[in-house]
Amino acid sequence: MSDAEQLQGIREHYAEQYGFQDPDSYVFRARKGLDAEIVGQISEMKGEPEWMRDYRLKALEIYQSKPVPTWGPDLSGFREEDIYFFVKPADKEARSWDDVPENIKKTFDRLGIPEAEQKFLAGAGAQYDSEMVYHQVKKELESQGVIFKSIEAGLKEHEDLFKEYFGTVIPATDNKYAALNAAVWSGGSFIYVPPGVKIEMPLQAYFRLNTASIGQFERTMIIVDEGAFLHYVEGCTAPTYSTDSLHSGVIEIVVKRGARSRYTTIQNWSDNVYNLVTQRALVYGDASHEWVDANLGSKVTMKYPSVYLMEPGAHGEVLSIAFAGRNQVQDAGGKAIHIAPNTTSQIISKSICKNGGRSSYRGLLRVYPDAENAKSTVVCDALLLDDHSESDTYPYIEIENQNVTIGHEATVSKVGDDQLFYLMSRGLGEDEANAMVVNGFLEPLTKELPMEYSIEMNRLIQLQMEGSIG
Repeated sequence: MSDAEQLQGIREHYAEQYGFQDPDSYVFRARKGLDAEIVGQISEMKGEPEWMRDYRLKALEIYQSKPVPTWGPDLSGFREEDIYFFVKPADKEARSWDDVPENIKKTFDRLGIPEAEQKFLAGAGAQYDSEMVYHQVKKELESQGVIFKSIEAGLKEHEDLFKEYFGTVIPATDNKYAALNAAVWSGGSFIYVPPGVKIEMPLQAYFRLNTASIGQFERTMIIVDEGAFLHYVEGCTAPTYSTDSLHSGVIEIVVKRGARSRYTTIQNWSDNVYNLVTQRALVYGDASHEWVDANLGSKVTMKYPSVYLMEPGAHGEVLSIAFAGRNQVQDAGGKAIHIAPNTTSQIISKSICKNGGRSSYRGLLRVYPDAENAKSTVVCDALLLDDHSESDTYPYIEIENQNVTIGHEATVSKVGDDQLFYLMSRGLGEDEANAMVVNGFLEPLTKELPMEYSIEMNRLIQLQMEGSIG
């Protein structure tokens, strides 16, 4: 089989696996737009305690009082009144895959969720439009006290633990879209790993936007207790519609002393999705947290995973990938906030632009006055594949202690003619040669992914190089 035939096969496989559209199917859909009545309706349908309903309504007020941010990509095209803020896909969440409604099960079967759960995962969750339709964790982890549930089940079954942490890492006042999520959150995962428990296989959640003109507002809370270990993997897709959709998630993570956590995201949204996400981890003494963040597709992405290094010995890493194609803006990066002394961090950002796409690295490195002997390195590299794509760098560095070690470097480059000539002289076509250069550019990050996800990432890059997705 020729290389061209292989690429065509990959395109057809991914169009079938990710780009398909299912007929709308739901048991309830709120009217379009957002007001206090819809927020109250969401809370009532979920059977929430009064304190959560009040929290939502207060967050709605905060959201409505904050202006649309103008310091980043243009969000003026988004129309709140055209969005369904809550679509309930099924009557109840299933604990067995056999209990998931047949039409939804077929969607996730095509995405490979049951197979992935069996082969690679310690537990899996699946969200369809506004709610989790399935959540399960291996029995041996459950017996060790691991909690891996939908966010709704976490509130109902572990209310005290839930209330202790909810909104403490990312309060509703943090930014406009964190406030929106706090008002209308639905779906997402609630995870607690007890002291000393090490989960060797990843937990995964998969998020699917199926309905046109929908907002998805999952909220994930993760508490990794002292000396524990967790790797959580998240994937996202949506079919392409002619109308815009909104994804505005919030991820709150607490990593206690001596613990380690990693949060891996591969997002492959269609090019009509506004992807506005807030992710933050609080990292305590001698603990470590890593964000591995890959962003493909979407109309606009604004996403800056952050680590707050709260106590001595804390370490944080952000590894970010962004690929911007035609009519796409990827505004991504990371934040490292050094609050305590003897803390370390690293931010590595890689972006690629083609066909007039635009990427921006936007990051913050801040060292507080008491964070003596903090060490941090920031590296942001951009690769332009044509003459009409754009890349920008917006590094903010705020240092309030003089006894620190800080490094920052940024590069923008193009694929060299000599590179293409060398590869094409050995039998590769131009598209394949470009794809090989891009894969080499991203290799420092893709090697951090589990093998099956690294293969998936390389295939997605091949498709992006062909201009056939997003």
